[in-house]
Amino acid sequence: MTQDQHGSGPARRAVLGAAAALGAGGAVFGLPGTADASTAPGTQDAGYRGGHGSYKLPVPTVIGHRGSSGYRPEHTFGSYQYALDIGADVIEQDLVPTKDGHLVCRHEPEIGGTTNVGSHPEFAGRKTTKTIDGVATTGWFTEDFTLAELKTLRAVERLPANRQRNTLYDGRWEIPTFEEVLQWADEQGRKRGRPVWLHSETKHPTYFRKLGLGLEERLAKQLRRYGRHKKNSPQFLESFEAGSLQRLGALGIAAPKIFLLSGPTSRPWDFTEAGDPRTVADLITPAGLKWTAGFAQGIGPTLTLIIPLDAAGKLGTPTTLVRDAHAAGLILHPYTMRNENSFLPADFRKGTDPNAYGDAFGAFKIYFEQGIDGIFSDNADTAVLARQDFLRP
Repeated sequence: MTQDQHGSGPARRAVLGAAAALGAGGAVFGLPGTADASTAPGTQDAGYRGGHGSYKLPVPTVIGHRGSSGYRPEHTFGSYQYALDIGADVIEQDLVPTKDGHLVCRHEPEIGGTTNVGSHPEFAGRKTTKTIDGVATTGWFTEDFTLAELKTLRAVERLPANRQRNTLYDGRWEIPTFEEVLQWADEQGRKRGRPVWLHSETKHPTYFRKLGLGLEERLAKQLRRYGRHKKNSPQFLESFEAGSLQRLGALGIAAPKIFLLSGPTSRPWDFTEAGDPRTVADLITPAGLKWTAGFAQGIGPTLTLIIPLDAAGKLGTPTTLVRDAHAAGLILHPYTMRNENSFLPADFRKGTDPNAYGDAFGAFKIYFEQGIDGIFSDNADTAVLARQDFLRP
């Protein structure tokens, strides 16, 4: 999508501002920046022009981060199903390739911390050190395994020190392929009588392309096979690399795209490889957001880009990012809200146990008040209740 296809940013901002003032929280996710009176308050229409009323999402949209990773080992069908069952509007997958070219769902290609591969003596010799996006990592990597080999492994909790209860489920689920997720989403959609939305990320796309395992072509093929390539498909596509989203667009994939943004001093890895000096700080300026709007329909900033933390870890003064992004016709899906004290701003921690739950509802309220369009959460049920509180007249 080119920049001139985006609608009026101020019009969209007016809709958001009015909704916030009324406590409705409603926004239209049609053509970004375009108000659609036919869309009910508190929903987004992801159909764009020509698809009004097809699929609607509540606003703020609750995105199940890697499923329901606050309760189940991430990127498993246990995690995905539970997220759907407790109210997530959208389910996220991170996509990495196998040696034989299948897309599987793992947060990172390194699987030593998310599977029981270390207890498989037949794979001991595959432990190695690789440099991915400039960071040396030691472990086992999906690109060194065939799909059949990965299917002999079982998922484990990634954060056992923080989420000891989740270790109850260690070994229960295998690594899902993205195609299996697409089949599951279709099945669940038929059961529920409505589409199951997915939010799918290309992980380290430059790294994998250099290995001859380009992600975008494989992803595009599967999206087309399951009818999720269209602009009104119940499908978000996300990446920390602009080039990956641009490549998907060039492949004719029109599903809405979200450009993920890390800390202000960081640089997308494809920028580093290409010698592009811009940092995230440059990308969140009005000029940077206008550039992003030429290939994406939204951004996924880390929450501290919306409200920075002070030296004590407490919330500081909100930035103008939400306003500026909306003016550029972009929606915002920031990441990530978790219930535990250790992951919350210091203002909302309770007691001294870092793994105990803090005042997550209080934190959600502050973030929702900024006018964001959605949020990634490890605890979708908490996010849904917080939204209900926020939207209550």
